[in-house]
Parts: sequence; structure tokens; C-alpha cells
Amino acid sequence: MPAIELNNINNYACRNINLTVRDHELTVLLGPVGSGKTTILNVIAGLVPYSGSVSFNSHPVDIIPARKRKIGYLFQELLLFPHLTVGENIAYGLRVRRRQREAIHKRVEKMIEFLGLENLADRYPVNLSGGEKQRAALARALAISPDILLLDEPLSSLDFKTTKYLRMEIRRIQKELKITTVYVTHDQLEAEEMADRIAVISRGRLEQTGRPDEIFFSPASEAVADYIGRPNILECDASRSLAGGLVEVECGGVKIVVPHHEETVRKIAIFPKDIYVSGQDPPGPDINRFRARVKEIREEGPLSRLSLELGENLLISELPSDLLHHLAIEVGSEIYLILKFRWIRVC
Repeated sequence: MPAIELNNINNYACRNINLTVRDHELTVLLGPVGSGKTTILNVIAGLVPYSGSVSFNSHPVDIIPARKRKIGYLFQELLLFPHLTVGENIAYGLRVRRRQREAIHKRVEKMIEFLGLENLADRYPVNLSGGEKQRAALARALAISPDILLLDEPLSSLDFKTTKYLRMEIRRIQKELKITTVYVTHDQLEAEEMADRIAVISRGRLEQTGRPDEIFFSPASEAVADYIGRPNILECDASRSLAGGLVEVECGGVKIVVPHHEETVRKIAIFPKDIYVSGQDPPGPDINRFRARVKEIREEGPLSRLSLELGENLLISELPSDLLHHLAIEVGSEIYLILKFRWIRVC
């Protein structure tokens, strides 16, 4: 599978984009709506005009039309043909390429088995759930044996449970096929779970490229820091493994349990909005439950930001201003806070 190189790409939505997607890698384009992420996919696919150069394995493809770039593209709208069954949808790209009937049949069968669509092959799109439509559309994109897979917000319209499952499925498929993949999303958690590397796009510009931990722990610009939300970052002085994929870290005199499969943890991060604050001791287990002192309160319209002293650490918590007044929290108050496992990021 080829590496993708974008060199000085400019058009109506992109500003001097230079990006390399490595061979076999899944790169996520992360950024707000309208930032230019989908346009970058369309540039790679050859669907929109641009200046600059696109190369696959160092070979320029700028004069190669979209239909010959060997790309599988899963559009946000899916675009399944409503008058064709799932099996016929999967076969469509192969028929357009005039493959032999027996070869088409074998390839469709393989894709149906690979995506677990055995019970859906004869159904029409109108009779499929959202997740089933996604799997059928992915099978169609993969049926032509593309060198590159492009996915544009493929899970944005699905419920949380289906989204979680399909994230794992897409990642499994990408790794098993070793297919170079570019995945667009505005969901930070989705980006973190899916990506080998993340490219943050803002206003048509590439702000930063790196591993998920590099993006969240070391934002390279104000635009990146503003978009990811400026998390609380704590330096870890020591760490030790616990059972069940957990690690206890010590940060500024405070012991915190985090999900991690390695013993060494250098830093942890948690966003202000993800710190649970209460004026009274809430029910539940004692893990990651602490008492902290309020050092400062800043009311910013509907939201309030609290500076909290926890051991030697200063944490910023964010909560609705009306809830702040309801809890009667003031500067100098001693409050309870909970750091939940699922919201703690580890480096």
C-alpha cells in the first residue's frame, strides 16, 4: 500500500498543506466543521481542483483521473444505491470495472464474510439499520481492492454503542488489510481511539501532526490548544502497576489510578469539563475521589472555571454557573472532586 504525500496544496479551502501519510498508517484529520478536512480527502481522491502536488509512493498522481487512483472512498452520506441489494451494491464497482462475473461473485462473497454481512446480502438499504448501512458501504469501498481508503465522518450519524463497535471494526479491518487510510472526524475521542497519527486542521491550514499523546500533551499552536480544550496536565513522579490494566501514579503528592497497560506513566491529562465537582461527599467508590480547596473562581457567562488546589497541583475545573451557585461553592471552600478513569489520558 502506498504512502501519501501532499506538497504545497492550495485551493478554495486549503492553505499550503504539506502532509505525509505513511504506508499502512491510519491518519485522522481532526478539526472543526468547515476547517477543510473533507476537501483534503477530495484532493487525495482527485475530485476537486488544486495547485501543488499529490504523490503516492513518491510518484505524482496529479494528472491521473479519480477513477484510476485506486482509492476506496466512504462518503459521509454513504450513497448506497436504494434499488440494489447489499450484495449488488458491493458488486457495483467491480461491474463498472468490467471484472468477470465469477471474479465478481467471489469478491462479493469474500467482502460479505469479511464484514459479517451474510444475513444482509439480499436486503435493500431501506431495510438496514445505520450500522448495517455503514458496514455495507465499507464493503463496497473495499471490494475494488483499493490501495488507499478514505473515510469522511463515517460514524457521525450513529448512536454511541454502534459507533464504539464500528470504530473497533474499522480499526481491525485497516490493520488486517494493511491499507493506508485517511479518516476525517471532529470527535476528539474518536480521533484518539482510531489514529496512528492525528493531523489537526484549522481554517484550511495544517496546524500539527503527531501521535495522539503528542497532540493532547504538547499542542504546537494556540489553534490546536483552543480546539482540544487546554487539558490539565500533571507530571507523574512515580507509578506502579495494579491488576486489571490499571496503574497508580503519584502526581504532586496525590495518588491517582489510571487505565494503562504499561508500568511507566510520565504525564496524565484531564479536561476541565471532565472533572466532577461536588460540595458534599458523593456516593460511590473511593478510587480517584479527592478533597480540594477552591483557590479562584472565574465566571465566564454560562460557564464558571474553578482553580482547585489538590496536593501540589493546581487543576482547572469547568461547570455551569447556575450549578456553581446551587452548590454554594466559594473561594476558600473545600470541595470533593472525582477523576473518572474514562476521561484520563496517559502519556
